[in-house]
Amino acid sequence: MSTAPVWTIDPKLDLVLEREIDVPPALVWKVWTQPEHLKHWFVPKPWSVTDCEIDLRPGGIFRTTMRSPEGQEFPNLGCYLEIVPQQRLVFTDALLPGFRPAEKPFFTAILSLTPQGSGTRYTAIAIHRDEAGRKQHEEMGFEHGWGTVVTQMVEYIKAM
Repeated sequence: MSTAPVWTIDPKLDLVLEREIDVPPALVWKVWTQPEHLKHWFVPKPWSVTDCEIDLRPGGIFRTTMRSPEGQEFPNLGCYLEIVPQQRLVFTDALLPGFRPAEKPFFTAILSLTPQGSGTRYTAIAIHRDEAGRKQHEEMGFEHGWGTVVTQMVEYIKAM
C-alpha cells in the first residue's frame, strides 16, 4: 500500500501552514492523536477544548467541543479518512463517523509530519469545496489561528 499523497495544492481552494518545529514527529503524533493531550493546545488561548473524542481509524470519530472566552460552546464533528502513523493524518467534517455525509461540510484537513534533523517539517493543509469556503476560513484567521496552535502545541510537548 502506497503512502504517497494523492492530492495537489490548489491555491484557489486550499490554505497551507508550513513550519519547521523543534520537536520530533513521534511526539507531534502523540499529542494529535490522544484526547488527553490534544485538549491542552488545540485552540488559540483563551479558547479551550472542553471535550474530545478520537477513534483513530478510517471512518472513526474526531470530535471536539471548543469553548469561547465568553463560555459559548462550538461542537465539531467529523471522521478520519487516512492515518499513516507519525507521517500523515487526514480528517474531515464533510463526513461524520462511519463515513456518513455531513449536512454542512466546511473543510478537510491534511496534517503531514516529515522528520527534519531532530525536529519536524509540519505541514497543515485545509482543503475547501469552493473559493467562498476558502475565503471564509482565511478571514476567520486561518494563518494566525493555526499558527498560534502550532506554537502552543510545541510549548505543550516541551513541557510534557
